Amino acid sequence: MDLSLIQKDILITLITLYHQHSHPIKGEEIAEVIRRNPGTVRNQMQALKTIGLVDGIPGPKGGYNPTAEAYKALNLDMSDGEYDVSISRNGETVKGVRVVEIAFTTLCHPDVCRANVKLIGSVKSFEINDQITVGPTPVNKLLIRGEVYGKDEVSQTLLISIFEMISLPKKPIRYYMSSPLITLEGKDSIGKALHLFNTHKIHGAPVMEGGKLAGIVTMSDLAKVIEDKIPMDRTVSLIMTPDVVIAPATIQLFEVIRLFKERSIGRLVVIDGDIPVGILTQSDIIKVFPSL
Repeated sequence: MDLSLIQKDILITLITLYHQHSHPIKGEEIAEVIRRNPGTVRNQMQALKTIGLVDGIPGPKGGYNPTAEAYKALNLDMSDGEYDVSISRNGETVKGVRVVEIAFTTLCHPDVCRANVKLIGSVKSFEINDQITVGPTPVNKLLIRGEVYGKDEVSQTLLISIFEMISLPKKPIRYYMSSPLITLEGKDSIGKALHLFNTHKIHGAPVMEGGKLAGIVTMSDLAKVIEDKIPMDRTVSLIMTPDVVIAPATIQLFEVIRLFKERSIGRLVVIDGDIPVGILTQSDIIKVFPSL
């Protein structure tokens, strides 16, 4: 089916907004995104409705829905079982847009590596020189970082110059955590904690009370104790941080990196069920892929 450029633009925007909001989309919403006159969009919508690519929904909450034929016309496969490969622009995930194909155009050049990144969703929100991150991809956990140097609005494709590609580890964090776990009891003294840290060359330890995780004490906590001249015979329960960041042992390593950034932490406690089994630190992550 031959569609005009504006019809493709409208249809792709409709599909993007529909999957983003899960309700009928008004012509004015589409016009705002593609920067076209609302009357022009309404006229094109009538044409798309006539050829069976959109359904019109009447009423105050009505609008337009894409039909199955719309996906076929654009060669899109939106099956529920398909993995969602995200794309970020300047550090922020772009909502309503996902990557469906990465085609490398130069791999053998000694100085240049470029690729065409095909999207489901509009390329209009991307600008030349935007820094983007694609991935991770489902099979090889490939993460690509690059810069936009062009875009094709007909095929909804970004042209990027790649400056980094990383194949993220597939193993769960239990393979990278520090174990066996060295812990403290809430009733232990601060002096004992300091001795434990020096003996085992560690910078943090979970605090257990009644067999359950109650908090965590770090080297920063101990340094503050010394600075404030708090007696060494006081218990660690008085200085621990009760809000402990945890992660299941089965989660993949790349999935916890965001936790470290969002919570501004240096370590998290790895649990198996409800039982702490290890600690994962920033140093453990850097050893695996230092560029992150």
